Amino acid sequence: MPELNFFLRLLAALVLAVVISFAATPLVKNLAYKVGAIDVPKDNRRMHKTPTPRLGGLAIFIAFLFSVLLFAEIDRQMQGILLGAIMIVILGVLDDILTLKALPKFLVQIAAAGVAVYHGCVIQFLSNPNVFSAETYLNLGWLSVPVTIIWIVAITNAVNFIDGLDGLAVGVSAISTASLLVIALMVQETEICIILAALLGACLGFIPYNKNPAKIFMGDTGSTSLGFILACLSVQGLFKFYAVISFAVPFLVLGVPIFDICFAFLRRIAKGQNPMKADRGHVHHRLIDMGFNQKQAVAISYMITAILGLAAVLLTSSGELKALILIGAILVAVSYTHLRAHET
Repeated sequence: MPELNFFLRLLAALVLAVVISFAATPLVKNLAYKVGAIDVPKDNRRMHKTPTPRLGGLAIFIAFLFSVLLFAEIDRQMQGILLGAIMIVILGVLDDILTLKALPKFLVQIAAAGVAVYHGCVIQFLSNPNVFSAETYLNLGWLSVPVTIIWIVAITNAVNFIDGLDGLAVGVSAISTASLLVIALMVQETEICIILAALLGACLGFIPYNKNPAKIFMGDTGSTSLGFILACLSVQGLFKFYAVISFAVPFLVLGVPIFDICFAFLRRIAKGQNPMKADRGHVHHRLIDMGFNQKQAVAISYMITAILGLAAVLLTSSGELKALILIGAILVAVSYTHLRAHET
């Protein structure tokens, strides 16, 4: 009966998180109005037309935290992840109310990542990308600390960067979490499964309020905390299993935000701009400029995230060949569709 008990815990963690997130969001919405956490559309980066409350990420995190504390076993590494996430949430709440400058936010993110790393959330091994090397895996040694901190801070900001359309960041995060959950189930990492189920439920409970037209945004409170938790759980649940999981899996699962942040940084640096300075050049902005409406642009991002997640699952279960075939087939189909659209 241990398996039955595990699946009951998994389902309970998911359902409770959905219920709490859904119930808490209207309360957080009222709080946002009271404390002045309102997003006013004052530039062309913002796609909404009317002032909209943010701070919705607080409901997501409360749901996640309650569900984890009730159903998951909290070890030292998870303590570090939760402590770091609380730091990120506090920072996000302050930012949603006061609009903080980039540098102090960046420093707090590094500190929060440091807390997780100090408690044992570390990328120690990676599968060797050099196919000509006899070494199958690389031991990062002392580099594990800076590499892990860079990974966590990068993903924290990457999810924040894609939070530009109604339902985009929370939906992409939910799909990425579901992919990680499937992979964690495959490698039988039960406690990570429970935690991922709680995170997935928290996202699903918020989506009805955040889908277009959004009644509330999750703000930096939500986007940065989701990025932080996903980054840490990918380390804890995937990179740890270096004998089973390729280093490519987390990059596939989180491919959409990773591509967007890399593209944004390269674009801004090429223009001689501050890489952290916000602009209107993100992938979702480009989809809008191509003529897609918000719902279509979000649906495209969901589809790409789901395809990359499926490729990560295939990579884990069936090896590189099937994953590469899937990605290749999708690229051919998309290219063909794009050419046909231009012809017509």
